Amino acid sequence: MAVPRPEPRGYPGNLGTPFSAHAGSKRTALVDLRDPGSLREHSFAALDAQADAVARGLVRRGLKAGDRICILSLNRVEFVATLLGAMRAGVIPVPVNIKLAAETVSYIAGDAGAKLAFCELAYSHLLPPDLSTIAFDDSNAFGDFLDAGPFTPVEPSPDTVAIQPYTSGSTGKPKGVLLSHFGQNWSRRILAHTRGTSENDVILVAAPLYHKNALNAIKQGLTAGATLVLMPQFNVEHYIAAIERFHCTVISGVPTMISMLLARKELLSNTDTTSVRTVMMGSAPSSPQLLADIRVHFPNAEPLVVYGVTEGGPVPLGPHPDNKPRPMGSIGVPYPGTDAKLINGSNANEGELLLKNPGILLGYHNLPEESAKRLKGGWYHTGDVCRRDAEGFYFFVGRTDDMFVCGGENIFPIEVERLLERHPAVHQACVMPFSHELKGQVPYAFIVLRSGQSAKEDDLRQFALKNGPVYQHPRRVFFLDQLPLAGTNKIDRDKLRSIVAGSSAEKNSSAA
Repeated sequence: MAVPRPEPRGYPGNLGTPFSAHAGSKRTALVDLRDPGSLREHSFAALDAQADAVARGLVRRGLKAGDRICILSLNRVEFVATLLGAMRAGVIPVPVNIKLAAETVSYIAGDAGAKLAFCELAYSHLLPPDLSTIAFDDSNAFGDFLDAGPFTPVEPSPDTVAIQPYTSGSTGKPKGVLLSHFGQNWSRRILAHTRGTSENDVILVAAPLYHKNALNAIKQGLTAGATLVLMPQFNVEHYIAAIERFHCTVISGVPTMISMLLARKELLSNTDTTSVRTVMMGSAPSSPQLLADIRVHFPNAEPLVVYGVTEGGPVPLGPHPDNKPRPMGSIGVPYPGTDAKLINGSNANEGELLLKNPGILLGYHNLPEESAKRLKGGWYHTGDVCRRDAEGFYFFVGRTDDMFVCGGENIFPIEVERLLERHPAVHQACVMPFSHELKGQVPYAFIVLRSGQSAKEDDLRQFALKNGPVYQHPRRVFFLDQLPLAGTNKIDRDKLRSIVAGSSAEKNSSAA
């Protein structure tokens, strides 16, 4: 249920036409690396024609403005064309995480009331059997669906829903986020402008298109007329090769992906990375050590830490209006058009971040109580704890629901992670709370060591005790070759919990 808004917001127009200024161009809009041995290049004109053909195909199938379709696929040009074409027809696309269980995919399709689904054959079994499906990789099915010809996009009102992504559901069932055409038009324009994106840019995208990280990169790039190099999914070797092959100027992803790149020092040292001007990371915190390592391996690049939340813009913070240099680790200052404030903290410059801008969600689909809880007086309550410095720069501290209490002391995992990543042998750290009969909860650490370095569990415990508050030191340390990734390329915390459970079971068995 959308929360009514008293005034028009953002920019008018249909979000399905982000590259209208370049629609007739024969320049390359998308390079589809679905098959690395046979790449597919698509001009702006070709992508525009295919999006129109999707819109016409949906209308021919009887779908109307306000109807929903699901998209369940790896990254590919058909995904982008279907996303844009649906919005042109006023149909609301629902991108779905391919790594979800069939039960969850069915829940999303049912909750959205999807009338049709587009997918790859490998994932069709996840969809409800009674939902009509068109496979991208069945050339006859998708080709027969398309209806070639021009299409006049539906003209939305200020509160017309453009797209309905679902949150990860880490604290319950996934929630459909209602984002408007007007609000997302504001977002794409301001991102392209403030990041200096132009027709000369080549943007590498490997994060999944069902996640805001990749969706933002696509909207920003198409708006500016840049070329987008689209990988089906993240692969370290293919990603590094693409940087040199296509002379990418912007690489994007989540910090875990960039950490995995930097761990391949030998491969990077034999790759020309000088074309890269921006290393854009969002969706999770970036450590100071990670930012320092980026500058070593991408000598001409500026690391850009992006704060984004699906419901909140989705990117509400950016460069300082007076061009003041961003401090290391800062997530920026509010963009023009964004109001921000901090509440319920120990002082006026720390607390939960609240946001108000044209791009914030209209509400959660079918969840009026949750919408009212998170949207109050036009302010979106992010659940993120931040601090603000004297120059107005914001810094991420942690999630209100990530914080845990250890022996009466509040701990944010990111604080312990940053402490451990100062150790010379540590490449990457992830910290999570686990139950303790005396302390309530205590931190456990999962560590990826730097290539050629070694450390023992007690080494890291002693380092933490020496360099931070005693209560923050990890009670157990697990060494991994790499941190496991979930569907959004964020860290798979369930997998880490299973590692701990397996270790505990093994210990108990040995003791018996």
